[in-house]
Amino acid sequence: MSERRPESVLWDFLRGATMTRALATVSELGISQALAGGPRRVEELAAEAGVDPDSLHRLLRALASDGVFAEGEPGVFRNTAASDVLGREGWPEFAHLFGGVFYEAVRPLGLAIRTGEATFAEDFGTEFWSWLAEHPVERGHFDRAMAGGKDGMAERLAALDWRGGELVVDVGGGNGRLLVGLLRRLPGLRGIVFDLPETERDEAALGDRIEFVAGSFFERVPSGDAYLLSGILHDWDDERAGAILVVIRASAPRGARVLVLETVVPPGNDPNGAKWLDLLMLVLARGRERTEPEWRRLLEVAGLEPVRIEDGLIEARCP
Repeated sequence: MSERRPESVLWDFLRGATMTRALATVSELGISQALAGGPRRVEELAAEAGVDPDSLHRLLRALASDGVFAEGEPGVFRNTAASDVLGREGWPEFAHLFGGVFYEAVRPLGLAIRTGEATFAEDFGTEFWSWLAEHPVERGHFDRAMAGGKDGMAERLAALDWRGGELVVDVGGGNGRLLVGLLRRLPGLRGIVFDLPETERDEAALGDRIEFVAGSFFERVPSGDAYLLSGILHDWDDERAGAILVVIRASAPRGARVLVLETVVPPGNDPNGAKWLDLLMLVLARGRERTEPEWRRLLEVAGLEPVRIEDGLIEARCP
């Protein structure tokens, strides 16, 4: 593969904001779902979505030029592998968030870089989690986005060694999708989904082996044999992430496991999405993605014994 021209690399970054909004717009219009049955003319798609057909054609043409949708004959579009994914669980919500509140949140990134502090509250009038609580529709988008991809995580967790009858506490577990998937694979386990009371959820869907308990993980967590934290600790700086782990350590019996489902930022300059997500975490709440040494230090300072640190799964034990 020939090396890309430096101007092409820079142009991709310059147009990135427009690409983000384009993807959010087409997702909110439900175009991927409308094309699930096969190719369709842009006039039909526009009529269903209630938008201008010429403008929709221009939007889809731009996205198709980078592999999101494909235009076979002029004015007729179909899904590609990328736009198929855009219609799956969690992805429309991610597109909405990145093209909406996240899009606005990264605007003062320069200020965050200068100060090392989150900038969300200054722009939105309150810190990120309070803002979500005050905007239930956006909270719903957030919870559904976080639920996407949980089946793969549940499969990975189920492959670990488990004893029958263990109580698993999903800390910040949202709508419980991860825990439901784990217990479906391991019927001997019981579970607790622990999260803020405003979390969007269907408690009937949790089944009779899972209980929802409301509360803040900065104050207390239920006692259990294993604790799951999926995409929780990267939301916070080391001080507050460590505080969450200390609260868990105080409630956990000796030998309890702490299972953290998060990325481990690799060394070097190879492309890695976590390096970009790290900047979003900074502006939202001064959170961060972490390297292997940073994860090890965070766990040890909280009094936990690291067992494994690999991308997607960090395991520790309570001594």
